[in-house]
Amino acid sequence: MINNRSLLIVGGLAAAAWLASSSLYVVDETERAIKLRFGEIVEEGIEPGLHFKVPITQTVRKFETRVRTLDTDPSRYLTLEQKAVIVDSYVQWQVVNPTQYYQATSGDEMQAVRLIQPRVDESLRNEFGRLNLSQIISEQRDELMTGPTQELDELMRDELGVAILDIRVKRIDLPEDVSSAVYERMRSERERQAREWRAQGQEEAERIRANADRRREVLLAQARARAETLRGEGDAEAAEIFSQAYGKDEEFFSFWRSLGAYRNSFQGDGDMMVLDPSSDFFQYLKSPTPTQE
Repeated sequence: MINNRSLLIVGGLAAAAWLASSSLYVVDETERAIKLRFGEIVEEGIEPGLHFKVPITQTVRKFETRVRTLDTDPSRYLTLEQKAVIVDSYVQWQVVNPTQYYQATSGDEMQAVRLIQPRVDESLRNEFGRLNLSQIISEQRDELMTGPTQELDELMRDELGVAILDIRVKRIDLPEDVSSAVYERMRSERERQAREWRAQGQEEAERIRANADRRREVLLAQARARAETLRGEGDAEAAEIFSQAYGKDEEFFSFWRSLGAYRNSFQGDGDMMVLDPSSDFFQYLKSPTPTQE
């Protein structure tokens, strides 16, 4: 009797454990889920947490909602000028509507990729077909992907329940013939800019040089005028000093001037002068004091 009771307890616990494991399920923070009954959706957008379902009759499908990256194969596109470019790009996408995603792909990620990739290729082909080569190879080419990203995002939300978060161009290669033409045009453009900058530099140099020459002439003229003024003032002051000195002692001043005349006259070895010995020029050589008449 005791053994039967123990078996019943163990069986009841096992049944309870099975019922609990079959009835309870957990949705992770990075997931969203839908509940199905015999394949028909009965509950949508189940949030993270612990939830209950009816065993056997109900099943739960969980979908990853983290951002995923689709690395597309390099593709050849034609530009507005009908020149070929080879574009390597990638797409970032995310499940935002689990119900629609399940209905469109049966929850198969590979099926979702097979549906997204042709749409991306078509969107890029249309966008590059509206651009010329210089726009494509410019530094702002990432901004050119804003329009295709928004258009494809709206389309994929309606069709697959996924959001296209970003389309990025990793690399753009040019065929050999196109590369040569592009490099030649770039070289010509850089040479034109260099010539223009050199011409502007020469023009600026001439302007600076002319301004410096003009300033130099002005400063020299001002300096000459100032020098003449100072020289005139110095000469006037010297004449005044000589006049005052002469007035104080005329005899000494006459003697001092004679000494200066002697010094200037007889400073060379071969100097010769023809003068009358009785000339006033020699009066201080004959006597320390001049004769008074």
